[in-house]
Amino acid sequence: MAIKITDDCINCGACEPECPNTAIYEAAFDWKYSDGTSLAGSTVLPNGNKVDADLEQKPVSDEFYFIVTDKCTECKGFHDEPQCAAVCPVDCCVPDDDNVESEEVLLGKQKFMHPEWKQELLVFQMLVNLLYLIA
Repeated sequence: MAIKITDDCINCGACEPECPNTAIYEAAFDWKYSDGTSLAGSTVLPNGNKVDADLEQKPVSDEFYFIVTDKCTECKGFHDEPQCAAVCPVDCCVPDDDNVESEEVLLGKQKFMHPEWKQELLVFQMLVNLLYLIA
């Protein structure tokens, strides 16, 4: 399930830099699928939608910060909990009941948008194991 920002948002901006997918945008700002991801050019998203990842998209909200559902993974693959919800001072980052996705789907979206992250994680795990063996 994606996270959404409710109209209780005070536009403080605390959530935006916490999103590892760059799925959070300021009100009235255009956005791109390529922002903060490895996506580029003509792309078929995991949900089957065809998009141009480099083409600016219209804002989801012109009144308060918003989350792009197609880019939200609830921080799966990066953190144990959605970081936007963890830092929001007014608790307006909540589960989006209209966009329910399994953990498997969310992790698939994360790997789709950040294939290099998986490689970096594997290298990190190998280094940790090597250090453990040396110690």
